[in-house]
Amino acid sequence: MPTNGRVVLVTGGGGFLGGAIIRALVQKGETVRSFSRSRYAQLDALGVEQVQGDLCDFTALIQACRNVEAVFHTAAKAGVWGTFQEYYRPNVIGTRNLIKACMDCGVQRLIHTSSPSVVFHNENMEGMDESVPYPATFHAHYPHTKAMAEQMILQAAAQGLPTIVLRPHLIWGPGDPHLAPRIIARAHRLRQVGDGTNKVDTIYIDNAAQAHLLAEENLKAKPHLSGRIYFISQGQPIRLWEMINHILAAGGRPPVNKTISPRAALWIGVLCERVYGFFRIRREPPMTRFVARELATSHWFNIQAAKTDLEYIPKVSIEEGLKHLSHWLRRELPPTTDSEPAGLLDRDL
Repeated sequence: MPTNGRVVLVTGGGGFLGGAIIRALVQKGETVRSFSRSRYAQLDALGVEQVQGDLCDFTALIQACRNVEAVFHTAAKAGVWGTFQEYYRPNVIGTRNLIKACMDCGVQRLIHTSSPSVVFHNENMEGMDESVPYPATFHAHYPHTKAMAEQMILQAAAQGLPTIVLRPHLIWGPGDPHLAPRIIARAHRLRQVGDGTNKVDTIYIDNAAQAHLLAEENLKAKPHLSGRIYFISQGQPIRLWEMINHILAAGGRPPVNKTISPRAALWIGVLCERVYGFFRIRREPPMTRFVARELATSHWFNIQAAKTDLEYIPKVSIEEGLKHLSHWLRRELPPTTDSEPAGLLDRDL
């Protein structure tokens, strides 16, 4: 039962991260409202009020934000393929609309979910903190539009709307519709890009949800944190291809045992983009330039600011999370799956 009279809104409540945040809020006894394009039975079962609408529909957002104290904005279009407009509408126009709705309705705090991909420079990024600038050029529409959204959030903070931006890195765990299933679907066709020494830092789904709740709690207690950006992850860099093999093992699949050079992967990405672009193929190609660089480089970030300001310490280790993932995958996935054509790591860097 709710412990107080406030209402908390989660955009994208039917999604992977949004759903995890809602479950954590409900467990705390919060009154939760979800804003999504569809209605979800699992949210009905949790007693969550659902407002259906599109982020580009300002009237629907006003309805969702009415009498709300805090908003968690997780809704976005992710991926590595599609037109700029397909990403711009939800990620930029949608965020702009939500900011205005929050201001018009007197929302007291907005926690915005971004991605480390907004600062990916197509090269190794090891231990970078939040001072790292945006790249001069973006090679995918998702990070480009998410960077634009971040800048609008920071402008809103300067105009008086208390906000925090979180950049979760490669979210995974039970219920994952993106990372783990796509890796497993391509198990027999995967090729290690490069020598396999490049490291990444990931984040387990419950830890990502925990960080969001901590951000809202600490923003309430410490208003001076408004306008700040935080990387969040496990705080445990691991070789990318080792992590991929762990996920494959969790799904009962063999490890990757074939390799391809970064240069070859990049040229394959160029070719795929040209062919898919020329024929206007809407599904995501098996490789893009962005994904090729992503698979060949290290990208892990310093999370000390989140530890200090938000009191964020990951509660679920990689090892424990993999056990939970294995139980879920073996229950949910068919014995063999090798038909997913989409890009490998197209959710978040």
